[in-house]
Amino acid sequence: MVDAGPDDLGIVTGEAVALEVRSTSWPLRALGALIDFLCELGLFLALMFGVLAAFPTDSSLSRALLIVDLVLSFVLAPTILETATRGRSVGRFAIGARIVRDDGGGIAMRHAFIRALSGIVEIVFTLGGVAAVIGLLNRRSKRVGDLIAGTVSQHERVPRPPSNAVGVPESLTEWASIADVARLPDPLARRIAAFLAQAPKMAPASRQRLALLLSAEAAPYIAPVVDTSPELMLAAVAAIRREREYTALMLERDRFEALAATLSATPHGFPDR
Repeated sequence: MVDAGPDDLGIVTGEAVALEVRSTSWPLRALGALIDFLCELGLFLALMFGVLAAFPTDSSLSRALLIVDLVLSFVLAPTILETATRGRSVGRFAIGARIVRDDGGGIAMRHAFIRALSGIVEIVFTLGGVAAVIGLLNRRSKRVGDLIAGTVSQHERVPRPPSNAVGVPESLTEWASIADVARLPDPLARRIAAFLAQAPKMAPASRQRLALLLSAEAAPYIAPVVDTSPELMLAAVAAIRREREYTALMLERDRFEALAATLSATPHGFPDR
């Protein structure tokens, strides 16, 4: 099991499989919560005006219906929507996030109900103040409802990988044929690819400093270690990893194509329905 990177939730499933998924950052969660709150507030105001228009003189009935309106708009509606969409809402659709259990599984109605019920206090009554403070103090940006329900916000929009057509430097061709970079964590590999894509636009001092930091971070996962400049080593590592992953994907595709006829065939003498 690899260590969780800075953008990794470190989720471990019940089968002891580590998932490399990203948590939703605090600013994105705040934006999604604001969108959801405005939608729920709009529903509450629409129903409130309907109640006041239908019962303008019966104050006791109006107050009772307004309480029902509050529960419906801020508890029942979010619970039903979150359950039906498996952790999504209007705000989370907008920011590309989903609420999942701490083990990465889909949430049930009880999780959505606990989150909606606690949201009355930490979001509606305090205008998001309690949720904001707790989220800032938590590495996964959890609010109180997440802590009680055992859920976490997962960011599902994968950023487009940076275009990096740099091949193995000629001086490292022989080393590349025997180098082992399979243990390099995916988050670190993405940071290396992003650095190589942005390196030509950087100031020389910043470029050299970042290359040195990334090469020192990647060195424990590379064997054998090569004596060369940090940026050349990073370019070689990125190229080796890209070429070997492409080869593995092509081999996997060929195996599936070879098995396609067998997997889709029916037993001997059995009619094809």
